[in-house]
Amino acid sequence: MDRLIYTAFSGLNASMVRQRVIAANMANTQTIGYREDTLQFTPMTVKGDSMEVRALSDGEVRGANMAEGSLTETGRMLDIAMVGKAMLTVQGQDGQEAYTRRGDLSISPSGVLENGDGRPVIGENGPISIPPGGQVSIGPDGQVLVRDPATPNAPPNRVDRLKLATPNGTRIEKGLDGLFRVYGGGALPNDLEARVLPGSLEQSNVKPSEVLVQMVEAQRLFDIRTKLISTAKDVDQSSSALMRLT
Repeated sequence: MDRLIYTAFSGLNASMVRQRVIAANMANTQTIGYREDTLQFTPMTVKGDSMEVRALSDGEVRGANMAEGSLTETGRMLDIAMVGKAMLTVQGQDGQEAYTRRGDLSISPSGVLENGDGRPVIGENGPISIPPGGQVSIGPDGQVLVRDPATPNAPPNRVDRLKLATPNGTRIEKGLDGLFRVYGGGALPNDLEARVLPGSLEQSNVKPSEVLVQMVEAQRLFDIRTKLISTAKDVDQSSSALMRLT
């Protein structure tokens, strides 16, 4: 018997995954440097004689939209926007290197330079520590500079340089924490030619109007597939009744 209900149920699961992805994107429309999650649907057909009738649907998050978001000038010395495809290196929860476009930096109470997610920023020698009492700024080449307020006319001292990496030619994947990592493990090399825009921030590349349209479409598709399950149930019951009459 043709089990249409299994096909409809797999489509319903794919619709639920799609709605979760859309909800996550919508929740991060104002998140600095956020990269929109992308969803891929894969049809799965059982091969064999008289079996290749229905194609199940499998929907999973396969990556992220790496298009650049709009830039906003803030004038804040610790705000930076990466130029081109450069990514800021931070320390993940597991202690390994991870990469992000979020550049709203700040100094923690312990003196560690962090981004807006609270992740320590990696420099040439590991997490960057800032000496207390200085005025911190970021240069266009990623150098972390500290000026002594007592001698404002003196040139600033170089503390470290941000590790700016460009993932050209390397496959990276986005984790549940919103950070990117090298697929299969490893680290991206430091790109000494990478540049940043001090006093600016890159916004999320999620477009709210498009996400709203996607949400409406996803909800309608979910309703259609829900009705399809009910229809499959009715067809199955009718077929069973015919078999009993026979």
